[in-house]
Amino acid sequence: MTSTTPPASSIDGAALLNEVEAFHRRFNVFPTEAAYVAVTLWDAHAHLMDALDGTARIAFLSPEPGSGKSRALEIIETLTPRAATTVNASANALFRLVSADEGTPTLLFDEIDTVFGPKAGGNEEVRGFLNSGYRRGAKSLRCVGEGSDQKAAFLPSFCAVAMAGLGSLPDTILTRSVIIRMRKKAPNEKCEPYRRRIHEKQGHALRDRLADWTATLHDQVAEAWPEMPEGVTDRPADVWEPLLAVADAAGGHWPERARAACVALIKAASEGDQASLGVRLLTDLRDKVFCGVDRMPTAAILEVLLNLDDAPWADMSEDGQGIKPLTARALSKLLSQYVRPDNSPIKPRGIRVGASTPKGYYAEDLADAWNRYCPPDPQKSATSATSATTQVNGGEHVAEGPSGSRHVFAETDTRQLRIAG
Repeated sequence: MTSTTPPASSIDGAALLNEVEAFHRRFNVFPTEAAYVAVTLWDAHAHLMDALDGTARIAFLSPEPGSGKSRALEIIETLTPRAATTVNASANALFRLVSADEGTPTLLFDEIDTVFGPKAGGNEEVRGFLNSGYRRGAKSLRCVGEGSDQKAAFLPSFCAVAMAGLGSLPDTILTRSVIIRMRKKAPNEKCEPYRRRIHEKQGHALRDRLADWTATLHDQVAEAWPEMPEGVTDRPADVWEPLLAVADAAGGHWPERARAACVALIKAASEGDQASLGVRLLTDLRDKVFCGVDRMPTAAILEVLLNLDDAPWADMSEDGQGIKPLTARALSKLLSQYVRPDNSPIKPRGIRVGASTPKGYYAEDLADAWNRYCPPDPQKSATSATSATTQVNGGEHVAEGPSGSRHVFAETDTRQLRIAG
């Protein structure tokens, strides 16, 4: 009997990716066009693990259940090689799965919030597996064997990983991931109901064609150095490099769509980044608190931060002990991650206020961190004249704050600071 399957070399990669995208669109309602592009390229890249130096994690996250995250993993499961769906797996099981003789799996991690959520504990070993496994050659030292016959061995962790869960993820995982922020379907958004016994076979047929096509791309992808969109560097470039390599190999409209999706999703991730709490704190201190003042007592800093609208400081979780406002201790802990110009950690210091010396922070200690981590101040040039510290009656230092407020620091006032409208 003659096979009707065309030789792999004759497969039109762009047309095949179009079909994969269309398959997703039947069952998944993603929030943006960029998400469809990224997921389609991710499906294909999972077939090229032997050719890639790195892999992109992909994370489907939402604030509420019923947003289509698990369905996205179900469709991916039908399209990727050796797909293994798991919930709350141990690190040892994950390492053994990757090192099994069957070949590199595609790991689909549903309900990832049960691993990294606020009630889940640290799960440092699973986090270590996910953090290390995005690079080829990544291995961890583990004990293997039966009973007392244990030996140390290096086990690999390199594999493609897709995750779905509520809320967010640790920053080290988020920064290695393409982030798709899912949402509930609107009344006008419709998709076809997924029936495994019918549609799984259709997905597997596409999976097998992806396998045939990507088998011809091994050398091309292994030697590829995709051109990155302007401004995409460092870790985001590492994440998107394998996806852009697939898009370039497919040709057609995929290289252009892939780069547009790359820029859009990186921008969306940075705008909604919950992980950079320290950078948010530094930026708020520069733009909303100090505003040109050279020193501020801790109590005054907290008073301003806790009254900022659209800021996280009034609803913090401190050491997993529930929601509470930012405290002096938590403020010190966050800032101590950064260093002063002399490379020592930023710490509170005494500030002379009349007869007392309350603890506080100096702008000179924060200046280096502001320069290195904060985005440019959009109002710096416009407010340079009014934000400069000036001397007024009684040795008060006055600087204009947000919305015309003033920060007042009086050397002779033991209350050291008040916020006046």
